Amino acid sequence: MKVALLLCLSCLLFSQGVLGLPGNYLAQTPGNTDFALVGKNSQALIQVAAQDHKGLLRAVTSLQQDIVKVSGKTLAISHNEQARQMLIIGSLGNNPLIEQLINSGKLDVSAITGKWEAFQIQVISQPLPGVEQALVIVGSDKRGAIYGVFDLAETLGVSPWHWWADVPVTQREQLYIKADTLITDAPKVKYRGIFLNDEHPALTNWVQEKFGDYNSQFYLHVFELLQRLKANFLWPAMWNNAFADDDWQNAILADEMGIVMSNSHHEPMMRADKEWNRYGKGPWEYSTNRDNIYRFWQEGAKRHKDLESIFTLGMRGQEDEPMSEGDNVELLQQIVADQRQILQETFTDRPIKSVPQVWALYKEVQGFYERGMRVPDDVTLLWADDNYGNIRRLPTASERNRAGSAGVYYHFDYVGNPRSYRWINTVPMAKIWEQMNLAWQFQADRIWIVNVGDLKPMEFPIDFFLRMAWNPDAFNATNLAQFATDWAAQQFGAEHATTIAELIQGYTRHNGRRKPEAVEPDTYSIFHYGEAERISRELASLATMTDQVQQQLAPELHDAFIQLVAHPLKASQAVFEHNRAVAMNRLHGAQGRVTTNYWAEQVRFWFDRDAELTNIYHSLGNGRWNHMMSQPHIGFTYWRNPPANLMPVVSVAQPMPVADMGVAAEGSPWSWPISEYQGKQLALESFYPHGQQQRLIEVFNKGSEPFEFNAVASADWITLSHSSGRLEIAQPITVTVDWAKAQTGLNQAEVHITGTGWGGARVQVSAVKPATTPTQGFIEADGYIALEAASGKVVGNTANAWWQEIPWHGRNHSSMSAMTALDYQQNDFRKAPYLEYPLYFHSSGSFTLHSIVAPTLDLVPGRGLRFAVALNDSTPQLVDVLADNSYNAWEQSVLDGVRISNSTLEVTQPGAHTLRIYLVDPALVLQKLIIDTGGLKPSYLGPPESRQ
Repeated sequence: MKVALLLCLSCLLFSQGVLGLPGNYLAQTPGNTDFALVGKNSQALIQVAAQDHKGLLRAVTSLQQDIVKVSGKTLAISHNEQARQMLIIGSLGNNPLIEQLINSGKLDVSAITGKWEAFQIQVISQPLPGVEQALVIVGSDKRGAIYGVFDLAETLGVSPWHWWADVPVTQREQLYIKADTLITDAPKVKYRGIFLNDEHPALTNWVQEKFGDYNSQFYLHVFELLQRLKANFLWPAMWNNAFADDDWQNAILADEMGIVMSNSHHEPMMRADKEWNRYGKGPWEYSTNRDNIYRFWQEGAKRHKDLESIFTLGMRGQEDEPMSEGDNVELLQQIVADQRQILQETFTDRPIKSVPQVWALYKEVQGFYERGMRVPDDVTLLWADDNYGNIRRLPTASERNRAGSAGVYYHFDYVGNPRSYRWINTVPMAKIWEQMNLAWQFQADRIWIVNVGDLKPMEFPIDFFLRMAWNPDAFNATNLAQFATDWAAQQFGAEHATTIAELIQGYTRHNGRRKPEAVEPDTYSIFHYGEAERISRELASLATMTDQVQQQLAPELHDAFIQLVAHPLKASQAVFEHNRAVAMNRLHGAQGRVTTNYWAEQVRFWFDRDAELTNIYHSLGNGRWNHMMSQPHIGFTYWRNPPANLMPVVSVAQPMPVADMGVAAEGSPWSWPISEYQGKQLALESFYPHGQQQRLIEVFNKGSEPFEFNAVASADWITLSHSSGRLEIAQPITVTVDWAKAQTGLNQAEVHITGTGWGGARVQVSAVKPATTPTQGFIEADGYIALEAASGKVVGNTANAWWQEIPWHGRNHSSMSAMTALDYQQNDFRKAPYLEYPLYFHSSGSFTLHSIVAPTLDLVPGRGLRFAVALNDSTPQLVDVLADNSYNAWEQSVLDGVRISNSTLEVTQPGAHTLRIYLVDPALVLQKLIIDTGGLKPSYLGPPESRQ
């Protein structure tokens, strides 16, 4: 039964081409001419030349083991034998059989010759005397051949995450490759990699338990993961470690396996920060200790001379701090000049421009560049994001011509202001694509590297980032959801892939709204627009779907599913619900409710639930991933994480054995009878025909004895769900309006609630029935018009400028991105593409338009981030999202995940109007528009979209 299930799963897994994943060349129903890698009664011979690269030989052995896992058959590896069916693997110039095939005209490698890391996979009939058929994997170089090997392994059914996330291998008794297979591929971004960072306590404790230290036994698995994802670049763990000094075999193995090594942005000349602690003499200050630091760097260059490396230039302070010498441009120029001199003295066999070098323009270092400091043209400029996934700068037209080109340092993990986030996956795929697509468009294509923290649980974004780096052109705004589905199918099979993709996209969208570490009890409103309750329902629905999917998956998929889907989703839910419970506990405590204790219990429940989820994760595979989810993430009071998850203080009620009525009205923290003594009138927010149709009055008990209550409306247009009752804890009363009985204009009345206490509570109710009937568009109600950006009609798109919808980008719905050709300029805004929204106002006046946009930065120097707004035929008014580009504004924007830009709309008369948003600058990402006509209430996400 198990074999049959897995065979069925394999049919679903690779039955169609997969976006960004290996090619569709595995024969599901073998034909007579298809190549039998593992046939019913045959096995191909693997041939690889003994003199080929050691890293390729290692990869071939891994492939042999993968085939065993898939088929149960061990294919022989030979350096010189031949057979009727052969799998021939090699790099150009290093395999005599491949050279023979080329010379005989059987194999045309012109498509990959001379290219960087290219590979070709081809089935050839009668390639050699006595050989009926061969599957040839040939690389233009070492890495190209290795990538071809692992492309085949992935096609056969071995996920790159087989080791790192326990994804089961797809088992098949027979393996056939389509007879017409001819695949060539090569990367678009030259160096593609990850940075293991901020690795204590989770990754470090796991590594120490499983491997003893960050040694070559550990890095072997990191390197192979990179190979399987067709990556080639690594910044190693460095908080308390030194890659080459801890274990010299780390560096040797990286070079053998084709992983180009460097050190992080603040560790120059292939010397780890911790090496200075171990061997450095004097202070880490170049102005006063040049000779010792110079010799320190010389040793790094000498040590890595014969290993493929990228040398980081420049200098920051120790432990990733700014230089103690301050913004000394002249000093940094001297530092770079000295580093270049060291490289010239070390690499005497080649020109220095052929030695890969990078200057990381991270944080304050970018300021040196902006103030005029330059490095030689052959040095790669590595632009960085703001640590929150927003690229700070990209190459200008003149900078795109530099020989060293440019790259991007991106973040899925960060330690620092305004809030560290190191625990869980928080960056939506659509956000990654939108930003890295800009990098690709602006030709920052030499290096793409991303800070992945502990590596786990960033599997999905790592996979996407590296596959996009291989071929950015394969991805666009319209196929991102398909990639998520295909990726889910690769890990879990196609039957539930669409749902699993929605779960991954769902929890990352939630975490993209605000990172879990930054969620606080008052983040989501418990008073307005049902916001906190709505998010609670959303996450609960996702959690239920997660359980349903897991129950239907084969048991052998459960561990992988927990790691890749269930844990991050449920853990994200636990943090949200924990904070929501704290907010409710505080409110009910202030109102004296008996339910204060219920919410105190909920605070504890979700706190314990978080710990339970961590324990489940750590127990997978008999502790295989112990420690990996141990990063503290509850109880932040400033940017740094607490030493452990901290249970907050909660309110606890001690109800007296009496009946004691309280009354609260939706939208207010006040409750009766306290409101009377504070001079606060309880009132529901006004009703409008096209606004929120139900509002709540809650009658609650502050004592332990039950009581009876009565509720009477003073006007017949008010409808109550309950006019009386007996309650022990609480009774919500739903208030609605019978519009047929309401008069045109303002209606005012009250609901009188009596029970215990003197006089009872009076809750004011008002309803506004407009005299006019809406004729078009989004209708003003409840004091606002709210619009999702993607609800607008796109007008005037051209080949040079266009509005593009990006599904799953944003806090609620899709986003609309302003996309342009390079160096686009349009001074007449009326000729630019625009988004058009039909509106209907019941009122007139000067109203504030809140434009909610992604926290994109001014990556084009001197341009800003602008759009233009026009109501009807008025002259478009220019709005610069970055008009306030202060540090405080940036902090707020990255915590909120958006910037809010305000402008004024003059509505001279009620009725139908049209709002237009004109495209001005590239990279603007519009998420939502809210027009405040006088009744907008505070909330985190804003009100739901207005009715049409």
